[in-house]
Amino acid sequence: MLNKSIRKSIATTAILGGLSSLSMTAVAVPIIKADGSSTVFPITEAVAEEFQKAKKGTVRVTVGISGTGGGFKKFCRGETDIQDASRPILAGEMESCKAAGIQYMELPVAYDALTVVVNPDNSWVKSLTVAQLKKMWEPSAQGKVSKWNQIDPSWPDAPIRLFGAGSDSGTFDYFTEAVVGKAKSSRGDYTASEDDNVLVQGVIRDKNALGYFGYAYYAENASKLKAVPIAVRDGKPAVAPSPNAVINGSYKPLSRPIFIYVNAKSIQKPEVKEFVEFYLKNAARLVKQVSYIPLSNNKRVYQYLCNWLSIENQKNHRWSVLQSSKKPYLMSC
Repeated sequence: MLNKSIRKSIATTAILGGLSSLSMTAVAVPIIKADGSSTVFPITEAVAEEFQKAKKGTVRVTVGISGTGGGFKKFCRGETDIQDASRPILAGEMESCKAAGIQYMELPVAYDALTVVVNPDNSWVKSLTVAQLKKMWEPSAQGKVSKWNQIDPSWPDAPIRLFGAGSDSGTFDYFTEAVVGKAKSSRGDYTASEDDNVLVQGVIRDKNALGYFGYAYYAENASKLKAVPIAVRDGKPAVAPSPNAVINGSYKPLSRPIFIYVNAKSIQKPEVKEFVEFYLKNAARLVKQVSYIPLSNNKRVYQYLCNWLSIENQKNHRWSVLQSSKKPYLMSC
């Protein structure tokens, strides 16, 4: 009969062996890495949460917010599987990916109404024209345009405190091109961040603040912020950001599509392929849930994208597969 010390030693070894096995299992859980746009983050985060629940802990998804530009740097180094982007990939980024042998797919997932906001205690700004926004944000405004009455003489002789996207953000690229007329052309003396929550809090805390970010961040804080209707030019009606205004085309020029990019090598991994399928199957519902605008009011567009992904996986296409993988893969969604 085994004595107590031997039995205790065997039991301890068995427990440690079990713990070691559990530890190895935990380490072996596959990780899907997404990064990039803080605008697209709420959608990818919502998809990731539901996907991980469905997979019951057998797959982990991490979602970062390096900004679209910062995210593409990682993506084109092969550090991430999925890139969230609030604008299309730039020519220089395409070249970086090509040089590193990174092939990818571009998929539009939603529309956004890029939203200009002020503090609710701001009683003077009822609307803004694109020209007025340009006067605030163009490079020549730096150190010169600093008060509200410089935008409109009837407004207070009070400082304008600006909050906007950082230079690594796709939102920065889009806003500057739409408003100033040239991407990345902006004054530099403002509070910048790739994290939209930082910008939200900045405007909430300051009566004289004005900022811009994705519609979902406004919608989540609508009771603490005031969205500013935008007019294309003097004499044209000012339109407030809303899903309907995006769908009917009246919210100009700040409506835009937003995207995910998928590494073609990564999608050959079963867990990444399944995640992208899950993303497209559930995008219509989750996009609306996080206050963005679905590509369509029904699921047919997403189903079409998913089917297209299956058929076109060997071809180059702007809205499907930009750079195909060497091996065909099928999407069952």
